Amino acid sequence: MNYRIIEGTDQISLDDVVRLLKTTYWADKRSREQILKSMENSSCYGIVLEGREHLAGFARVISDYATSWYLCDVVIDPECRHRGLGKALVSHIASLPEFAGIRGFLFTRDAHGLYEKYGFEKVEGRVMVRAPGKA
Repeated sequence: MNYRIIEGTDQISLDDVVRLLKTTYWADKRSREQILKSMENSSCYGIVLEGREHLAGFARVISDYATSWYLCDVVIDPECRHRGLGKALVSHIASLPEFAGIRGFLFTRDAHGLYEKYGFEKVEGRVMVRAPGKA
């Protein structure tokens, strides 16, 4: 199975990202406008299978490039899962020089094993979240 990793919003179809995120439990309610704005303010990465028109996977990173980076919205098309594409995408991002030497963060409900392979550690009791609209 041949694939290529693409970088940048100019290389990634908004329609494909919307389609992929609608298959997730964390982003299925996001509007197209929210998804576009999130992409415009992040570093975006996609994975494309040879011979396939649509994006097979997507991820984005939010970072100040000095102290920390946040990996989010990692998603693989349900038809393309269990082929190592998520591993390839996360491996590519985690090995980028712009993220070397700075702390990486992510949140996951069920994929701890995947991310542990790339140096992420499960931490409990320190993460805090402020929901939209809270005073």
